[in-house]
Amino acid sequence: MTDKLVSTGWVAEHGGDEGVRLVEVDVDTDAYGAGHVAGAVGWDWTTQLQDQMRRDIIAKDDLERLLGGSGIGNDTRVILYGDNSNWFAAYALWVLELYGHERTALMDGGRVKWAAEGRPLTAEEPAPAPRTYVARDPDPALRATREEVLATVRGERAAQLVDVRSPDEFSGRIIAPPGMSETAQRGGHVPGALSVPWARAVNEDGTFKSADELRAVYGGAGVDLGGGTPTVAYCRIGERSSHTWFALRYLLGIGDVKNYDGSWTEYGSLINVPIER
Repeated sequence: MTDKLVSTGWVAEHGGDEGVRLVEVDVDTDAYGAGHVAGAVGWDWTTQLQDQMRRDIIAKDDLERLLGGSGIGNDTRVILYGDNSNWFAAYALWVLELYGHERTALMDGGRVKWAAEGRPLTAEEPAPAPRTYVARDPDPALRATREEVLATVRGERAAQLVDVRSPDEFSGRIIAPPGMSETAQRGGHVPGALSVPWARAVNEDGTFKSADELRAVYGGAGVDLGGGTPTVAYCRIGERSSHTWFALRYLLGIGDVKNYDGSWTEYGSLINVPIER
């Protein structure tokens, strides 16, 4: 198992170690307050990991304040977990690595597996001593832009696009999952994209499938796993594709893989660009 993925047992034994900080990031932003792993701080992905005014990822100085206020220094190992098989925990990990914090890992299976095993949850929020954090500038090698995606569609840039949304989203039958407010103007997918729903990468308990199983999933869908073709994963707003980005990069060892966090909400709202259904 890669050091980017730790078990619930490892967290139970080492989550309180010096130099380790647990962070919970959920789709349900109220879940943390209802109970979390002891010692974990909670981040709200809508208000703390994104800039709602710029409609972008958190700015560098805001990230430095978030990490420092969470008791995280440049030498801290950050273990992230959450609900929905770690959708937004993976998104938070991607943001941290984008800004140069590589001492990161996911707790395999997230809070659902932790609770299913009967492990304790607490409502007590920790008060870590503040630290000074210095981030690097965002690494463009980890983030795809709409310009890169459009260049791929036009045949100006070689890349394979992996759409990790549901089959109904990919086909255009629906624009977003029920209840989701942030949507595109049109339904469909980026021309030439391969459909590999994110859920095919996980077991029933929310843990990732084995490397051999993942190779069968992605390779069977036509994804080139040899590393010869740059890969771009996308979904609706970038959280499910962060989960796939993690699987491809760290569980299958594909070096040139990017997350297109603008995803279908951005691409499907652009004027005068092609889509497929």
